[in-house]
Amino acid sequence: MSRKRNFSVEYKKEIIKLVTEQGKKVTHVAKDIDVSEATVRRWVKEYGTHGYEAFPGKGKLHPEDEEIRLMKKKMADLEEENAILKKAICIFTKPEK
Repeated sequence: MSRKRNFSVEYKKEIIKLVTEQGKKVTHVAKDIDVSEATVRRWVKEYGTHGYEAFPGKGKLHPEDEEIRLMKKKMADLEEENAILKKAICIFTKPEK
């Protein structure tokens, strides 16, 4: 039976400091806070990769990921507009009988 717990960004950063700055072992830290070693390692890795933006929060994306999402949305909108315009051109350029 696994339980889903939410930890604050500040708490995660404190745990990361225990491992990175104080040199405590991941296994001991994980046991002390009652989470898996993989969770603590993932927090450390994510913090190492993204720094202060490592834990954006529920439903939020990293700035780079958000920019990509917005660009993909804009591209899809433009493709839809192009398809509509192509259909309109076909309708208006039909020769009259």
